[in-house]
Amino acid sequence: MKAQVLQSWGGRLTLVDRPRPAPEAGEVLVAVRACGVGLTVLNYMSGQLGRPETLPRIPGHEITGVVAEVGRDVTAVRAGDRVMAFFYLTCGRCEFCRAGRDALCRDPRGNLGVHRDGGYAEFVALPEANVLPLPERVPFIEGTAIPDAIATPYHVCVSRARVHVGDRAVVVGAGGGVGIHMLQMMRFFGARVVAVDVDDTKLARCRELGAESLVNFRAPDAEAQARAALEGGATVAVDLVGSEQTLAWTFRLLGRGGRMVTLTTFPDIGFQVISRRMVLDELEVLGSRYCSRAEVLSAARLVQDGMIRPVVSRAVPLEEVESLHAMLREGRLLGRGAVTFEA
Repeated sequence: MKAQVLQSWGGRLTLVDRPRPAPEAGEVLVAVRACGVGLTVLNYMSGQLGRPETLPRIPGHEITGVVAEVGRDVTAVRAGDRVMAFFYLTCGRCEFCRAGRDALCRDPRGNLGVHRDGGYAEFVALPEANVLPLPERVPFIEGTAIPDAIATPYHVCVSRARVHVGDRAVVVGAGGGVGIHMLQMMRFFGARVVAVDVDDTKLARCRELGAESLVNFRAPDAEAQARAALEGGATVAVDLVGSEQTLAWTFRLLGRGGRMVTLTTFPDIGFQVISRRMVLDELEVLGSRYCSRAEVLSAARLVQDGMIRPVVSRAVPLEEVESLHAMLREGRLLGRGAVTFEA
């Protein structure tokens, strides 16, 4: 099979021929039809998620495809099933896994495309627990956005920020792969959304997808614009950029009773929180880490029913995946990209 392989941290991928993997006991072999491309892959390739002993590795975790073969002891998946992949490799036994909080697993095995080979290849072998059904009406390319870029916002809105009708929300980094689905998810749960980005073309697309107000972060009066649009401050604020500047900026926009959610994990990046203001305004600062399997399935139903529109703006063959990486680095990719194996 053809595969793109990372040989060294910070390096480029190498297109190679690899033997087709055989599923072991409890595993499923998936013929990959598409694999999403987002910033998590670039962070991994730079060495932020893996360890030296995990190389060489085939990246890619936002996988959709068709089950080609099942190993022994597989009970819930059959050859021919349309599937998508779950990112975290969890133990399935600890109290968090049993409670449906998969992302907090006490004994994790790592991440798909990081600690075992992922979807930048024609075939991938996955644990049965990491294979979830892809709805029949969802195309493979659009489906790549579900397991991460759409399910993560679902987790934020339902389990962390508790978004509801009447919320005044701001999304910083709204034109990115998670951000453009975050604003849709917030709209679905009843919030009025202010979209913040540095690209006017991306902001225009955010307007089409339901943002009521647009703010270019580079504008001299960007904070004043956002504050005016939020009419007294945000009740929900999400920062998807994760710089010291954007974190502090987002926190300042909170109104009384506001909840701020951050999803980035860059080392040693933080911002100052004033205890007095936290108390007087009863503010909440929340971290949010991926999602559960159940939340991926809920997100898939929203896509199937047309409530959330996957934004995968560019799909390329495996040989051209580095062109998507270049667009990501330059901030030119709207929403998600994807590698496709479809003719």
